[in-house]
Amino acid sequence: MPRILITGAAGFIGQLLAERLLSQPQYTLILTDIVSPPIPPKAKHPQNAKAIQADLCDASSLENLISSSLPLDAVYIFHGIMSSGSEANFDLGMRVNLHATLSLLSSLRSISNPNLRVIYASSQAVYGQPLPAVITEETMPTPEGSYGAQKHICETLVNDYTRKGFFDGWSLRFPTISIRPGKPTAAASSFISGLIREPLNGVECVIPLKDRSFKSWVCSPKTLAENLELALGVDGTKLEKHKRVVNMPGIGVTVQDMMDALAKVAGEEKLKLLKEETDVEMERILRSWGTEFDNALAYKLGFHADGSFEEAVRGYKDSLEN
Repeated sequence: MPRILITGAAGFIGQLLAERLLSQPQYTLILTDIVSPPIPPKAKHPQNAKAIQADLCDASSLENLISSSLPLDAVYIFHGIMSSGSEANFDLGMRVNLHATLSLLSSLRSISNPNLRVIYASSQAVYGQPLPAVITEETMPTPEGSYGAQKHICETLVNDYTRKGFFDGWSLRFPTISIRPGKPTAAASSFISGLIREPLNGVECVIPLKDRSFKSWVCSPKTLAENLELALGVDGTKLEKHKRVVNMPGIGVTVQDMMDALAKVAGEEKLKLLKEETDVEMERILRSWGTEFDNALAYKLGFHADGSFEEAVRGYKDSLEN
């Protein structure tokens, strides 16, 4: 029975993946976060999960977490301060996104298991302008935000630890995940979920730029969870040990595309709840990101993309009704 540690497990992606893995009997999970993470309420096998509150920035807390989690077969690294949050509070972003991750990687190295699968959640925010029309893994990362810079540093560490044989690491650069349930986050991309989520819940959403042609590279929560589970079984021999970065599949959608999908699924009247404003700093971050990716490598490894953004909207709407 694979034994898996998930950091940042109280967050949306941690809960999303935990629920998926706990829908099957073969996984044992250790869920950890700065607050005690809940066992997903819809988990079919909640008895296979244990929650441990831990501060990864504290050496003794981290040591206790790792020692109580052994033996381990895989680790998902999801903890972090999001994009606009890292930009607004540089010291906090560095402490959580970089230094805590480095401490965790060092602890995982001490386990001395070269087959330990370590899956690091990275981001398309590692890229900055100018960018080619279509981005691949060969495109040089030049992040224009602190969040992207911290992610890129951690990717390099995962590559080097894998090259050295300390563990079997992978850095997966996520598209923007939409539609996220819950409240807005400190991510610059938060409005991409809010544009759909808020109107469907009868709440106004502010779009932080007045450009309906602005394109985002997105992936639905359902597809992300499927791809994250698939990452457990990716053949490590298909990539060189010092090049373990993969741009995860997404689809390109403009603000107008998202508005059209909202109107088609929920009715034109929902568009009245959208307010377009200009947030200069937020727009700067958003425009530094890529808008078109060649996901050939991800497809080769067995990952897949959504069929359409409208499917994601319908899926979220159905979740509200069930």
